[in-house]
Amino acid sequence: MAGFRPPLSGLDALRPASFGADPDGERMARIRRSPHYRDGVFRNPGGPARTRPSGSARDVAKVFLGRESRLARTPRGTVPVHATTVADLARPPAGGLRLTWMGHSSVLAEIDGHRVLFDPVWGERCSPFPFAGPRRLHPVPLPLAALGPVDVVVISHDHYDHLDLPTIRELARTDTLFAVPLGVGAHLEHWGVRADRLRELDWHESARAGDLTLTATPARHFCGRGLRNTQHTLWASWVVAGPDHRVHHSGDTGYFDGFREIGAAHGPFDATMIQIGAYAPFWPDIHMTPEEGVRAHLDLQGGGPAGVLLPIHWGTFNLAPHPWAEPGAWTRAAAEAVGQRVALPVPGLPFEPGGEVPSDPWWTGLERLPHRDWPVPRLTPGPTATPGLDLVGGD
Repeated sequence: MAGFRPPLSGLDALRPASFGADPDGERMARIRRSPHYRDGVFRNPGGPARTRPSGSARDVAKVFLGRESRLARTPRGTVPVHATTVADLARPPAGGLRLTWMGHSSVLAEIDGHRVLFDPVWGERCSPFPFAGPRRLHPVPLPLAALGPVDVVVISHDHYDHLDLPTIRELARTDTLFAVPLGVGAHLEHWGVRADRLRELDWHESARAGDLTLTATPARHFCGRGLRNTQHTLWASWVVAGPDHRVHHSGDTGYFDGFREIGAAHGPFDATMIQIGAYAPFWPDIHMTPEEGVRAHLDLQGGGPAGVLLPIHWGTFNLAPHPWAEPGAWTRAAAEAVGQRVALPVPGLPFEPGGEVPSDPWWTGLERLPHRDWPVPRLTPGPTATPGLDLVGGD
């Protein structure tokens, strides 16, 4: 039985609950059968990916701890937040699809009569400890209890800024289903989620929730919550398809050719939620820059601008050396360069991709951004139906 665990003893009993639990039993046997699990670990598409910062510890510390860098990574003043209310969400979306970015990678997607909550993090810190670690730069737009019923919670991977213990424990008291990558269910069961409410998937596997189809698709990242990273839980991007609409959530990922394959198999999409923040030269394989994020969206749409791109994984936590507002400004420039619609809502502001999309740079006046020419994608005609992509601009 996947949920059975022997009593803890010794040092295991001192393990913080936030570390979660390692897969065992039938769950571990299923992991070993996965075609993406070899030599004791899950493997990334496209070959090995660096998961630790390249360069010396001194180089990394110099970038992170320098005075100008530290100032640039925080806003000058209060980050605006739309205080989402019950009234905002009580009326069904006129076009059948509505997205509400709650900050970082947390998004409520109301799609074809269902409510799907991606990577919900309502905690004050993305950390195993309540007294240390990256702290929110803005409040959550509404209490989790005020969100209303959620049909499915979708988790991309088990890092603390995507899988939050207090949030999951609160959601575990509801009737929601949880769609998670292979192995992540061990954490959720450890925290009180019943096994019959878990839909635990390998890449390319699907589950049904009402008339929605949820499919785990590849991503280029890694996993881990404890002091040692066993690489025994999978990471994923997700496709959610209803009768009339479909969306894609990238989770955390480096850019790779697999976006084209996901788009060909499941797209095009009415909206994508794409990671464009927490990038750095120290870990180029596992997080995308805004230019790469726009390129990923275009790949998902068959090569050209279509649908709406919602940038995620930025603005809420200080996780990388880039300036705080740079992901938003760079994404806006990269999207404009190729004629792609991009949604730039303040956290908590609902919008419908099929209607008017918020696009103003709401961070103006709060940023500390040096002047630069952003590298942006450029569509170039190619011999196939999918245009080629070149870069223009540069540092």
